[in-house]
Amino acid sequence: MFLKLSVHWLLLATTLVSGVAKASCNSIKTYPVPDGVARKASYEVKEVNVTTGRTATFTGSLAYFDFQGRVEVAVSYKAGAITKARIRPDSFNIVPAVDGDSIAFALDKPKNLVVHATENVFDVLHLFSNSIVDESAAKNDTKTLYYGPGYHVAKDPIVVESGKTLYVAGGAVLKASVSFDNQTGAALRGHGILYKSSSHTISAWQSKNILIQDIIVLNPGHYTAQIAESDGVTVSGLRSFSAVQWGDGIDVFSSKNVLIDNVFLRTSDDSIAIYTHRWDFYGDTQNVTVRDSILWADLAHPINIGTHGNSINPETLSGLTFSNLDILDHREFQMGYQGCIAINPGDSNLVKDVLIEDIRVEDFRHGQLITMMVMYNQKYNTSPGRGISNVTIRNLDYKGTNAGTAIMTGYNETRGIESIKFENLTINGQGINDKMAKPGWYLTSDFFPMYVNEHVKNLTFK
Repeated sequence: MFLKLSVHWLLLATTLVSGVAKASCNSIKTYPVPDGVARKASYEVKEVNVTTGRTATFTGSLAYFDFQGRVEVAVSYKAGAITKARIRPDSFNIVPAVDGDSIAFALDKPKNLVVHATENVFDVLHLFSNSIVDESAAKNDTKTLYYGPGYHVAKDPIVVESGKTLYVAGGAVLKASVSFDNQTGAALRGHGILYKSSSHTISAWQSKNILIQDIIVLNPGHYTAQIAESDGVTVSGLRSFSAVQWGDGIDVFSSKNVLIDNVFLRTSDDSIAIYTHRWDFYGDTQNVTVRDSILWADLAHPINIGTHGNSINPETLSGLTFSNLDILDHREFQMGYQGCIAINPGDSNLVKDVLIEDIRVEDFRHGQLITMMVMYNQKYNTSPGRGISNVTIRNLDYKGTNAGTAIMTGYNETRGIESIKFENLTINGQGINDKMAKPGWYLTSDFFPMYVNEHVKNLTFK
């Protein structure tokens, strides 16, 4: 039997509005917008004017629901004609049916999607779905601080103490930030929303064994999550949107054993940034994995590695893995800050032992596909980086026309780049490798295209 119901949770229903969902089982759950939460301007996306430096903000649309089994979703577009229906990421291969003002498609498992009715990147519906969970245990657990459906305002920050859990249920909107600083074995869980924090929404500083799972973050005042001097932090299923200056997604400083899994980040600065020392944070960064995720940077980098470090006592970033990622957008006009994937060590940082594999990059608005520069950015650095070594980039696939010339440059003979391997690199369907047909005087990197300077050693394309 089919159940008909509205996908009620729709924030910012200014252009895209929810339609009808049908489920081929009886397991589907939706949430109304609680009183106290604006249905318009609940989150914003920022675009910087490159002439004036001013920012333009755009409202967007968000809906989420929980289900099990198979669900058919129909979304009605009310702002005009549907000119280009598209469900992203493209790698999901979801081909929608269009009937009048309706876009319809089916899901057999929860996914994070972007629904387009036109080519406008702001006039879209971000549609998230989760598996149905039993929240009764969380409600009754004495070690769990539970926020049920509705709008809640809490004193900043909520400190989640060792051994305890903060649970924000589906249908709940909690205006607060969350701190795990100096805690062990604590968690933040639930299908609800953390809303308009005054600074970082989530902080884990000198923390151990922390779990952040399934939360949605809207309009953080700074980073979505800051992880610093911590060991054993897992961020799974997080979805976030930012629209402020320095509105990074997840930033990792001087930490080890960090897993970022199945996240969706649409950010107004770097989506994922990995560093060593900055401010009061010290130490190497080791064993960080980002996998099975979707990244969209309206400004700066989807992935940024190595900028901040310790010039006095140099530090190292190693054991970094990026796997099975969809990069939906990148827009940056400053040449020094471009790159969907940027490895730019400064401050005497050394970046080594990096695996980047199974990455799909859709056509982005402006920037570079890859940037690797051992650099001395005098705005942020007090010394150049020490180098980049042993990086494997495997199964990178880019489809588009907007990518500028990629850059790979060492700083000097002793602060260079070495042992960089591309395996199965594909640009618009063409394999780029050292055995491809080309004039003998051409470099393989010319077909990227990528500028490579004399301080890069042992660069191969297979």
